Amino acid sequence: MESLLSQPPFTSEDEQFMRHAMTLAHKAENQGEVPVGAVLVKDGEIIAEGWNCSIGNHDATSHAEIETIRKAGEALENYRLLDTTLYVTLEPCPMCAGALLHSRVKRVVFGAPDLKAGAAGSVLNLFESQASYHYADVEGGLLEDECREQLQAFFKRRRKEIKEKRKAEKAEQEKSLKQTSNK
Repeated sequence: MESLLSQPPFTSEDEQFMRHAMTLAHKAENQGEVPVGAVLVKDGEIIAEGWNCSIGNHDATSHAEIETIRKAGEALENYRLLDTTLYVTLEPCPMCAGALLHSRVKRVVFGAPDLKAGAAGSVLNLFESQASYHYADVEGGLLEDECREQLQAFFKRRRKEIKEKRKAEKAEQEKSLKQTSNK
């Protein structure tokens, strides 16, 4: 992510919008979703916001960025989201990067890099691809540690819950076997 190291410092307004995205990520987590939140801003005003809803919506495309883009298109009555900035807590995946490019978002600011599926410089960079007919300014690392910690805490808790569930299921199976063998 060399290109991100030379980015200008973030403003207090940038931080304010990313903190709002983190609050939205918390909403996602409360709904059992991976905690990612996004906010779209134009002229210093929030146009739309969203968070991951893929599980609840039974829709693989219901990422925070896509949800936000959909709402913004309706609010602006235009699919072109010119002169806007999207703040998102996790680096966009290829699907979301493509949608951001197609919607003409001018600037994308993300918190934590996605080392498995990031499409803004971590794994690949669709924003700098020659196949892109639109370009966006991409800046990563805003409140990176806090955004990463939010995600890591979620997955740590999720793994613990899965482990406890398996343990309880195993204990229930053993209890059932004992009852069956005692008959």
